[in-house]
Amino acid sequence: MRSSSGLVVRYALLALVNALAVYALMALGDLGMWKGFTAVLVATVAIDAVYASGRFVPMKYLLPGLILLLVYQVYVVFYTGAVALTNSSEFNQGTQERAVNVILAQNERRVEDSPQYRLTVLDKDGELAFLVTDPEGEVFVGTADEPLEEVDDATLDDSGKAVALDGYTTLPYADLIGARAREITAYRVPFSEDAGDGSLKTQDATNAYVYEPTAVYDEAAGTITRDGVVYTADEDTGYFVGPDGAELTPGWKVNVGLANFTRILTNDDIRGPFAKILVWTIVFAFLAVALSFALGLFTAIALNDPRMRFRRLYRSLLLMPYAIPAIISAGVFKGMLNTQFGFVNEVLLLGADLDWLGDPWLAKVSLVLVNLWLGYPYMFLVATGALQAIPSDVVEAATVDGAGPWNVFRHIKMPYILVATAPLLIASFAFNFNNYTLVAALTNGGPPMTGAEVSAGHTDILITFVYELAFGGEQALYGFASAISILIFLFVGVISVIGFRQTKRFEEMS
Repeated sequence: MRSSSGLVVRYALLALVNALAVYALMALGDLGMWKGFTAVLVATVAIDAVYASGRFVPMKYLLPGLILLLVYQVYVVFYTGAVALTNSSEFNQGTQERAVNVILAQNERRVEDSPQYRLTVLDKDGELAFLVTDPEGEVFVGTADEPLEEVDDATLDDSGKAVALDGYTTLPYADLIGARAREITAYRVPFSEDAGDGSLKTQDATNAYVYEPTAVYDEAAGTITRDGVVYTADEDTGYFVGPDGAELTPGWKVNVGLANFTRILTNDDIRGPFAKILVWTIVFAFLAVALSFALGLFTAIALNDPRMRFRRLYRSLLLMPYAIPAIISAGVFKGMLNTQFGFVNEVLLLGADLDWLGDPWLAKVSLVLVNLWLGYPYMFLVATGALQAIPSDVVEAATVDGAGPWNVFRHIKMPYILVATAPLLIASFAFNFNNYTLVAALTNGGPPMTGAEVSAGHTDILITFVYELAFGGEQALYGFASAISILIFLFVGVISVIGFRQTKRFEEMS
């Protein structure tokens, strides 16, 4: 009975997974996202093959983690690498055709004497159409591909405005102001066969006016002419470029190879800030691990002494910084380090005027000290566990042989501690190498560096620098930020490999 019930539950869950997969496949197919379609199809087949059979028992436990690893780790790394090889930015998205359409749409003006056309927005098989009534009461219909054409069988309301047409569906008001509002305001219907006559455009989905272009695209020559200036498509940069080097925005996405990586090394305005940020990131991550481990180990040794009274109380108090979310602690310290009314200057330093978060060096010191406050309780827990796991007979034997406390600690306890904590220290280094939360909450990367081509601050670490490049600047440089992300990935990977090899040496020593 139990076996039958389990079988029913298993196949019910598989049926649910397959139903969701079919829905996802249909949606991805409609959107033309064939890479995602293939990935979902392969994952679904794998799930069915593993869980519908009783032969792949180990894989039943490994498959969920394997799928998540592929989706959230492997795919992300490869996708980031692909973006790093492009000029992708806020102004370089999509194809050249899309860029041309946006540029032409941006470079148009309303015809000065254009009459007001009363508008009804129609739909036919998912495509929009404009049904308009001119001031004389004549009715026209047109689409983006077909210019206005007079019709005489439209349905009119009491005011004489055309509101419906056979073969078309009149869009409801909810679509006009909601789901399709952006599509409607971006839609244009040619006024006639002559492109120079302009096109109808609406801002409120109720009235339309004739707009004329101020830029002309020559597809054969690959140029856009605006105000008498000819801009030529540059396939290397993904922009239409004028004779003076001026670029029309937006551009389009092109493959630039290793240009984003070489830019870091060859552009002086970027190379200088990047080098400073890289050095500071390494120093910050090293100090964060070394200081917190040293303080955590010291407190663990002190509280591991059986002669210490109230050890449980002290241990509970020491865990308080670890129990408070880092972003809240960072916000509290940001207030305490305020120059004018902060607790540190006003109370602890008796009215001193130290700009803890505005001076480059003091801001770095503040980051290290606040991170020490947040990080040492974790190291205290790790060191306490490692100390208590050391065999007591080994320590007693060394003491009997005449080893003093320092020699016992150096030659016996410390190797045991390093064997137990080395992987955690490596993980802590990687975490602090990318400790975005603390930097963003406490200093936001500031104070800013002067003279840099890109936005950079004295307390920026690589991850906050990447975030600022990708999302915080005037032009989001996705490709350039992805290139730096790949460098971070490689650097942390190399450090981790070296660290784990060192861990093996500790194991041999012990």
